Amino acid sequence: MNAQTLSTKRAEVEWHNFASFGQPERALAVYEEENRRRGGLLAKHLEFAGPLEPFLEIGAAAGHSSYMLVNQFQARGFALDLSADALRHGAHLMDAWGLQHAPVRVAGDAANLPFQDGSLRFVMAFQMLSQFTGMERVFQEVHRVLAPGGVFFLAEEPLRRLLTLRLYRCPYRENMKSWERKLEEWGLLGYVVRDVIGAAQEEDFGIRQNHTMSLRRWHDMIQKYFAAAEYEIFVPERGWGERIVKRAAVRLDRYHSVWRAARLLGGTLAAFCRKAGSSPRPLIERLESLLRCPDCHAALQMRQDSMLACACGYRAGLEDGVYNLLPSKERTELYPGEQGDLVDFSRPGHEEHLLAGWSEVEGLFGNKYRWIAGRAVARLKRVREGPQRLRIRGHAHELFFQQGEAPRIEVRVNGGSAGVWKPDRTGVFVLEADVPPAAEFLVEISATPVWRSPPDDREFTVTISMLRLIPREP
Repeated sequence: MNAQTLSTKRAEVEWHNFASFGQPERALAVYEEENRRRGGLLAKHLEFAGPLEPFLEIGAAAGHSSYMLVNQFQARGFALDLSADALRHGAHLMDAWGLQHAPVRVAGDAANLPFQDGSLRFVMAFQMLSQFTGMERVFQEVHRVLAPGGVFFLAEEPLRRLLTLRLYRCPYRENMKSWERKLEEWGLLGYVVRDVIGAAQEEDFGIRQNHTMSLRRWHDMIQKYFAAAEYEIFVPERGWGERIVKRAAVRLDRYHSVWRAARLLGGTLAAFCRKAGSSPRPLIERLESLLRCPDCHAALQMRQDSMLACACGYRAGLEDGVYNLLPSKERTELYPGEQGDLVDFSRPGHEEHLLAGWSEVEGLFGNKYRWIAGRAVARLKRVREGPQRLRIRGHAHELFFQQGEAPRIEVRVNGGSAGVWKPDRTGVFVLEADVPPAAEFLVEISATPVWRSPPDDREFTVTISMLRLIPREP
C-alpha cells in the first residue's frame, strides 16, 4: 500500500523545515496554544490512556508536543518527522520555554516506523493522518509498534463535511480575500469551499491531503485496529450560518450529541484508541534499544560514537541532535546533501549558484529568502538522469498586489519560457514546470510590478527561498 508519493514526501520535508520556526514568535504562540489544547485532552483521558512511556509522536514537526510530554508529563520517548531540519529547529524550544528535558528526535516515515514490534506504550499524532492518501498504512504501523494495551492518541483530524458545494480550496485566514473573511465571519464560507479551510496552502505546496474521512469512516477505521476508544468531537460555530445548523442538529439528535452536527458541518476528531490485550510495563535502560533498521527491520546497535548501526550495513549518525532513520533509498532522495540541482537559501554554499539580481539573505531557520527586483538569475546543474522538473518556492507580499497592475511572474530556462504565472493572493507560492534535457540550466525569474517601501530605497517584487530540480513523476 503506497501511503504517500515521493513528491508529497519531498514537499512535506520542505514545508516542515520552512514552517516549523520560520516565524519564531508566531510559531511559539501557536505551539503554546496547541500544547494547552492537547495537554488538556490528555489530562482528561489520562486514566484511559494509561502509561505514557515509552511514547512516540509521529508527524511531530518541531516536536513541541513531545517536549510537553517529556517535561509536563515526565514521560520518555521519541519525536518523529520526515523533516530532520524541523526537528533540529525544535531544540530552540528548550531555550524559549526553559525546558530541562528533550525527546529523542528521529527523522522517519510514519508508514515505515523504525521501531520494533510491540515496543511502545503510547503513540500520538496531530493534524497529520489526513496527509496520507493511504492512511490505513499508518494505522497498521501504529498498531504494530504498540504493545498490547497500548494507546494511540490522534487529534485535530478533519471530518468530511456534508453541507458544502465544494467549489474551491480556500487558504488560511491571513491569506483570504476580504469577501472570504466576511463569509467566514458570517459562518457561510464552509458551505462553499472544498475540504477544510486552509487546505489550499498545503495543496499548492505539493502536499496531497485526504479529506474523505467522515465521522463514520474514522469510527470504522479505529474499530478495525483497536479494541476500545474514547472520542472528543469538535464542530465549528463560525458565525450565525454554522451556529444555527449545529444547534438544530444537536436538538434533533436522539442523544443530543454532536455526531449529527459533525456529519453536516464537519469539524475535527480526537480519539484515544486502545490496542487489545495487556502487557507488563517494560523496563527500559536506553530508548534507542526500541529502534529497528528501516531497511531490513533487524535490531539497531548503538556504537560508542553514538552511531546507530545494523548488520545489513545501514548506518545513522547523530546529526545536530537528530537520527535520520529513513530507508536508504528515501534518505538519499530526500536528503541528497549539497549538490548542483538545489539552491536552498537556508543552507550555506548556495551563493555559488546565484548570478545576478539577488538581495542579501533575510529570514530565520528554514524560512530564509532573498528579494528580487525585476529580474534574477541562477544556475542549476543536472545531477540525476531522467526527465526533470523545475520547482521554485517563494512568497508574494501584500504590496505586490497594491500597485494598480496585475502581478505576473515569468520563468525562463536556457532562454526559453518555462511558464507565466499570475498570482492572485498574498502568501507562499510554488511554481513548477517541466524543463528540456540539458547539462546546466540557466534559470531567469522576472516579476512585475516593481514596488518600493520608503524609507527603504530598494526595489522589490517577490521573495524566493528555493530553486531545485526534481524527477518528473509519471
